[in-house]
Amino acid sequence: MQTCRVGNVTIGKDAPVRLMAVINASPESFYAKSFIPSESVVCTAQQFIDDGADIIDIGARSTAPNSPSIPIQTERERVTEVLRHMEGMGIPISLDTMYPEVLNAALRYDIAAINDIHGLANPEYAHIAGDSGLPVISMATDTVPGDVKGVKATLKTLSTVIERAEKNGIRELILDTAIGKWIHERTFQDDWEICRHFSDFLELKRPLLAAVSRKSFLGDLTGRPPEDRLAGTLAVTCSLMDKGASIIRAHDIRETADIIRVHQKLESRDLIQWTYNSP
Repeated sequence: MQTCRVGNVTIGKDAPVRLMAVINASPESFYAKSFIPSESVVCTAQQFIDDGADIIDIGARSTAPNSPSIPIQTERERVTEVLRHMEGMGIPISLDTMYPEVLNAALRYDIAAINDIHGLANPEYAHIAGDSGLPVISMATDTVPGDVKGVKATLKTLSTVIERAEKNGIRELILDTAIGKWIHERTFQDDWEICRHFSDFLELKRPLLAAVSRKSFLGDLTGRPPEDRLAGTLAVTCSLMDKGASIIRAHDIRETADIIRVHQKLESRDLIQWTYNSP
């Protein structure tokens, strides 16, 4: 597996599982409690750092189905305001946007990675991302974010994403398998199948992002709203770490940091030297 560096954080291969905290500047989000007003950004970011975040992911547009659309200018203004507040905080920042105009504006600040749910399908965006020299997190997308169904189709689309990255000179790439209700045609069963077969995506030889925090497939199973999906989120997160996830994108940083530490302790059990049964 290739490794990737986001700022001073190594991701993939033998590196520890990394934790990406979400700072959501979009009040339209499906999970209302995740919205961080601009006046609270610094305090929230510092708490995330204290709780164990390795990277902070900035987003300013809800991409859930039926979310209200906002102008690109609004997204750009939200993003740049958050980035101004966070200058000098000492943690790598990734930008979650699929619009070239927003990406260009963010590149004036000290961002360490690009998060593109559009799968580098926009040639202008892919060109800007390649010229930036930054690592890219890219989701399985043909033409519309998350528009693939099934494990085989997702593998094929992620192979196309890799080709798009290579074409544009993007050398460091993290793959996102597009778990979630991105388009109306996707079913909750599609998400469970991706989770069950998550290790299949290791054949692509790139670090894998697990992004399941409080998503709707968990609510469908448990009957709980986004505010009450933490337990389900953590259960799936543990399973995806078992299956090879290199980075976890999460809203609940303290709790997710704890399960990452516990998981890694359990995984290191083969390093323990058992001697009490020795002859």
